[in-house]
Amino acid sequence: MQRWRNGVVTINSTDNGIRTAASRHADPAQAAAELASQLHHPNAGFLLFFCSAEYPLEALATALGAAFGELPISGCTTAGELTPQGYERGSIVAICLDQRFFAVETALIDDLEGFDLAVAQSLVDTLLDHCRQQAVAPVNEHSFALTLLDGLSSREEQVLATLDAALGRIPSFGGSAGDDNHLSHTHVYANGRFHTQAAVVVMINTQLPFEVFSTHHLRPLAHKLVVTAVDHEQRRVHELNGLPAAQLYAELVGRPVAALDPVVFAQHPLAVRLGGQHYIRSIQRVNDDDSLSFYCAVENGIVLTAMQPAPLLENLATMLARVEARLGAPVAILGCDCFLRRMALESLGQLAQASMLLRHANVVGFNTYGEQHHGMHVNQTFTGVAFGALPAS
Repeated sequence: MQRWRNGVVTINSTDNGIRTAASRHADPAQAAAELASQLHHPNAGFLLFFCSAEYPLEALATALGAAFGELPISGCTTAGELTPQGYERGSIVAICLDQRFFAVETALIDDLEGFDLAVAQSLVDTLLDHCRQQAVAPVNEHSFALTLLDGLSSREEQVLATLDAALGRIPSFGGSAGDDNHLSHTHVYANGRFHTQAAVVVMINTQLPFEVFSTHHLRPLAHKLVVTAVDHEQRRVHELNGLPAAQLYAELVGRPVAALDPVVFAQHPLAVRLGGQHYIRSIQRVNDDDSLSFYCAVENGIVLTAMQPAPLLENLATMLARVEARLGAPVAILGCDCFLRRMALESLGQLAQASMLLRHANVVGFNTYGEQHHGMHVNQTFTGVAFGALPAS
């Protein structure tokens, strides 16, 4: 492993077909060239990247194409990056997969509204057929899907549920693209350029043992809130328990409405209980009419449970230890970490400790505007896939 060298690049290279690197260079051409110098090799088969939305995206797309040539590339913008050295901002991080160990096929969904089951099944069948032709490993037992969605599209639930039905037993996870907490423009990358109101599906077939996982550090309280007036399309709750939503929520958390901000939302989230589990429905912002906008879909009549945080670092360490117990020391973990978790760590002064845990576990990835796990759109989780080493021959 190399650490930041001259303040710009770090790399982790393994003998199991995975290389990771990151660059802090603000100049797109320089950043792309440095990534290519560390990652591109004769057996490179696919590049996945996550970048700050502060980059000039059109120039970055051109630079990546020039640096990596015909190598297939997918990615998205972030609300922060997880590099081989831990949490970063204003950077670009990438993972390169070796074609001897991985078969990778991608598809762009540029019509989220029209993405129905017939379209999804055709997409999945095509991706799996292409992976099967490369004969890296049996596709049904050794494949998973990664999904990257425009984090401001408000179409995650529809797309994910439809895709999950088509995937069947194939596990899936992913993250919603961010834009450095501006909540303005989020992008996914496919076919040589950045897209909005779109999604990318990456089918990965591999010889390596792997595990798709998801964890959160939140515990339920006794307080229940019923959504009694909602604009479903806008994910905007006007009333809870028949009262203005922001006012009731502020009373619940013991703050004035004017003091409600993302840090408060991260500390006092709400959740919906489904199938015996709680799935977080994080609040995005307070609106002028005292309504609350959410990152996930909310329906009229659903019951929201107030949640409280348990120690986040303890939860993260426990999850990483469980992964290691099942797979051995991971050669890499690709993680989608909610940006609200990062905010919580920053407010507690624990970001450096969390970075150390991620660094030791070989984690790379990004901070999201929402996570995806087996067809569910959730918030305030750490979700991803861990790769184990190939057994010694």
